[in-house]
Amino acid sequence: MGVPKRKPSHSRQRMRRAYNSVLKLPQLGKCSQCGEPALPHRVCPACGYYKGRQVRTVTAGA
Repeated sequence: MGVPKRKPSHSRQRMRRAYNSVLKLPQLGKCSQCGEPALPHRVCPACGYYKGRQVRTVTAGA
């Protein structure tokens, strides 16, 4: 059985653990109103709709 000969340094441990946060990217879904990518359970930044209702007014180009 493979057993490490020496204890991994603090730097190596922290580098390994830091990489795990990179893997958790936000999962984007499609807005049911306009079809743009948007975070789930949040107001669509492109059209301002949430659950089929307009929650926020969005001006074009701003």
